[in-house]
Formats: sequence, structure tokens, C-alpha cells
Amino acid sequence: MFGKRLMSSIILVAVALFTILTGGYLLAAVLLFLAVTAYHELMKACKLAGGEMAEDKGKNLKVNGLEIIGYVGIGAYYLLMVFVENRIYLFLALITILVAFMFLYVFLFPKYRAEQIMCAFFCTAYAPVMLSFIYLVRSLPYGIYTVWMIFISSWICDTCAYMVGMLIGKHKLAPVLSPKKSIEGAVGGIAGSALVGAVYAYFMVEHVIEQQQITWIFVLISAVGAVISQVGDLAASAIKRNHEIKDYGKLIPGHGGVMDRFDSVIFTAPMIYFLALLLIHG
Repeated sequence: MFGKRLMSSIILVAVALFTILTGGYLLAAVLLFLAVTAYHELMKACKLAGGEMAEDKGKNLKVNGLEIIGYVGIGAYYLLMVFVENRIYLFLALITILVAFMFLYVFLFPKYRAEQIMCAFFCTAYAPVMLSFIYLVRSLPYGIYTVWMIFISSWICDTCAYMVGMLIGKHKLAPVLSPKKSIEGAVGGIAGSALVGAVYAYFMVEHVIEQQQITWIFVLISAVGAVISQVGDLAASAIKRNHEIKDYGKLIPGHGGVMDRFDSVIFTAPMIYFLALLLIHG
């Protein structure tokens, strides 16, 4: 299992490097694939996919009305993100998706219940929309440098938290939800992210953005991002616990699905985007 997980991690890092360095349409296409996969995983976990709902039992449906709106909405959102420069239209897309779900709700009433509509919209906004901020960060001025803070704040934090927790972890961070995570590990993850962010900024970014104290800015961004990433990790675990599943999917050997591997990135990406706007481009 460890060998499979390690190999998958190496491949993931290589794909992430190539995709993000290339940017543009390739990055948008990869993120769209991750978005629709994560949406399917969430809908399946919530028993809203295909014919899994009580209303559709025995109908052998591959997709239902809720899924169709979600897939079409996610596709439209990503098209607007890539081809329309004014970001206000992304908010319009979100509102339109919500209205479409409500159309389905009222005109097919009582086929769908209110909690199913709310859950379907949550599944659309949670991973698909929040993952899109990787593209939005990459599109910022100096975005080719800033975008790596998303992964430093999530994957580096995860690695450091695990190592510190194994070595000195004693006090449980969330004893009911995730008994293996410790407060010491959480602090270690934040410190590790801040340190790696500082090293990265000093050697790679300081000479590019000379007019600002960019190293200290990146330390702050990576530390805040690390805190948020751990919330994202725990949130995804809580959803799995609520729905009594071990993994969201099997797409990535040794890791599970997109939601299992990108749970912290999903939360970190929007935070890095707004921190970059505030502290670097503000």
C-alpha cells in the first residue's frame, strides 16, 4: 500500500508541475475534470447520484435531474472562467445554477425534497467552484509564483503535520472525528508550511517582486493557508463519517478519489487567491 501511495504521489506532483507551469487551457481542462469527478463523488456519497435516491430506486438511471444541472452548471462556470475576463459572471453562474435547482424543485414537486436540492447545490459549489481558484490564482500577475502557495499550504502542511504528530503528538486535535490527528501535528504543519513558504519566497520570488517584503508575505500566506487546509481535511473526513464511507472514490491508487487527495487544496485555493489580492496586489 505504501509503495502504491508513494508512486501515485510522485505522479500527482509531476502532473501538477507540468499542468500548472503550462497553465491556460490545459490547467482549466484538468481542473474541470477534477471538478466533475469531485462532484460525482460527493453526489454519490450523499446518495444523490444515478438511481440511488429513494425516488429513483429500480429505474437504473445513470444520471438524474440534479446531476444534469450540476454537470451543465459546472461546465458553464468553467467556460465563463476561461473565456470571460470579468469575474462577476462567475457569481452570476453560481446564482443561475441555484435558480436551476429551484426550478427542478418546484416544477417536479414533490419528487425532490428541500434537503436534496440544498445538498446538490452544496456539492456543486464545494469542490468544483473552490478548485477553480487554482486557475484564478494562476491567472493573477505573478500567479505562476503565487499558485504554488496553494500546495505548500496544503500538501506540505499535511506531510509536516503527519511527521510531527508521529514523533511528539500527544494531545488530540479532534478526538471524535480524527483520533490520529494531534495539536502538536497541527502546529508542526503550520510551522512547516511557513518555513517552506519562506524558503520558496526567498530563493524563487524575492528577485521577481522586489518592491515588497515578499518573503514575510509568503510566510503569512502559507501559515494562514495551512490552518485553512487542516479545516478542509477535517471537513471532508466529517462528510465521510456522516455518510459511513471509507473513501470517496478509487481514481487515485493508494489515495482514493479526488475528494480524498484534494480535500485540503479545495479549502486552501480560495484563501490563497484572496490573500494574494489583499497582500500582494492590494
